[in-house]
Amino acid sequence: MADVPYKTLKCRADDQFIVNKSRFIGYAAPCRSEEEALAFLREIREKHKDATHNCYAYIIGRNMGVMRYSDDGEPGGTAGMPIIETMKSVGVTDCCVVVTRYFGGILLGAGGLVRAYRKGCVVALNAAQVVKMIPSTRFLMEVPYPMWDKVRYTMKDMPLQLEETQFSTAVEATLLVRTEDLDAVQKKLTAVTDAKAEFLTVDENFYPWPEADAIADED
Repeated sequence: MADVPYKTLKCRADDQFIVNKSRFIGYAAPCRSEEEALAFLREIREKHKDATHNCYAYIIGRNMGVMRYSDDGEPGGTAGMPIIETMKSVGVTDCCVVVTRYFGGILLGAGGLVRAYRKGCVVALNAAQVVKMIPSTRFLMEVPYPMWDKVRYTMKDMPLQLEETQFSTAVEATLLVRTEDLDAVQKKLTAVTDAKAEFLTVDENFYPWPEADAIADED
C-alpha cells in the first residue's frame, strides 16, 4: 500500500452554476485527515450561513477507509450520495467536496437534485484539479553550458518535470521524475551529454502528476 499511486486534488478551488434559478456552488479541497475535512466544511458553512443547503462528502485515507456524506436537509439520497458516488467514480481520496445551494423558488425534483449535486461535485473537482500522487524522485543534474540547449530540447519529450534552472559554473537543473522512470531518464540524459551530466538525488516521495483530462459531466 505504501508505494501505490493514488488520486487526490492539487489545490483548493470552487466553481458555480445555476439550474432553474437555484445557484449551486461547488467547493473542493485536499484534506490529509478527517479533522481537516471537517474544518473545511465548517468554514464553508460559516461563509454561507444564509444558504438553503450545504451538502458535502469527504473521503480520507489511501485505502478510502473513511467516507462521510450528508444531504443537509435535501431529500434523502439526492445530494450527499451523488457527491460521494462521483468522488468514488473518479477515484479521489484525501479530499472534501461541499456543494452549497441557494434555492431559486423552482422545485427540481429528486432526479433534478441528483443531477445538480453531481454536477456541483464535478465542477468543484475540475476546478481543484485531480492529480495522481506517484512515488517520485527529485534530483539535481549538472550539465556543461555547451550541452544545455541539446539537453533542454531532449527533455521536452521526456517524462519529467523541470522545476528550476540555475546558471553558475555549469547549468544546474532540478528535475522531478516518477521513480519508475528514473533509470531510463538518467540513462538517456547521460547518453545525450556523452556521460558529462552529473546527478544527485535530493529526495523521494509522493508527488502530484496531472491527470490528462477534465472530468466530464454526464449531463
